[in-house]
Amino acid sequence: MADIKGRSKYQARHRRQRRVRAKAHGTAARPRMAIFRSTKNIFVQVIDDDKGQTLVSASTIDSEVASKVVGKTKTEASRVVGQVVAERAKNAGIEEIVFDRGGFKYHGRVAAVAEGAREAGLKF
Repeated sequence: MADIKGRSKYQARHRRQRRVRAKAHGTAARPRMAIFRSTKNIFVQVIDDDKGQTLVSASTIDSEVASKVVGKTKTEASRVVGQVVAERAKNAGIEEIVFDRGGFKYHGRVAAVAEGAREAGLKF
């Protein structure tokens, strides 16, 4: 589906994503937490942009998480993913992150990931 200017939803999201990424840069002290939301799953990575390295990741298809989200809605599953990625980040010595919503609205599943991560103790 195209908007008034002829851009597809995909192109519009990537424009928003570039705008967010221009401001959000992850360092070793404060890495970037990037979210990708597909129709069925949600994927979260904690990235050190200086090294170009993923430090921690979690998703709904991860075996540890998949067993916890059976029978839950996608929003509830997203909150669990946020909690799991926060626990893994804390184990890796990460306390603070920069939040990167990846061009998606801060609403629904994206907001649930952020709330879950905050509940588990990440600061952003």
